[in-house]
Amino acid sequence: MKVITVQSVREREDAYTVRKKVFVEEQRVPLDLEIDEHEEAAVHFVLYDEGKPCGAGRFRTKDGLGKAERICILPEYRGKGAGRLIMEAVEAQAREQQLAALKLDAQVHAIPFYERLGYEIISDEFMDAGIPHKSMKKML
Repeated sequence: MKVITVQSVREREDAYTVRKKVFVEEQRVPLDLEIDEHEEAAVHFVLYDEGKPCGAGRFRTKDGLGKAERICILPEYRGKGAGRLIMEAVEAQAREQQLAALKLDAQVHAIPFYERLGYEIISDEFMDAGIPHKSMKKML
């Protein structure tokens, strides 16, 4: 498996395909919430396995910090290190921009995954697109 930073329309579509399968189809997030006004400003990532897109995520800066968003892995690739690969690419992007920390809004069920990567909870639980989340942060 290999993560790439999106450079082409095709690669961006691959990212959207994974995101739509996970968030829209599996988790029932409305498409107009999933594909939002931040797409153009974000750096997008796609994880490929032998040419097949199997994970995605995006990165942007907000309030002087890095923000990891839309991190998702197709069900058949979960638990195999795919999420870690995406997060390593996002963290590398934040370090390249010399940012001190990276934040994210984790779905509650994914908190243990992010904790294993060094993220700490920094908020109470809140709802986003009908799904419980908590904000997390990691100093880089």
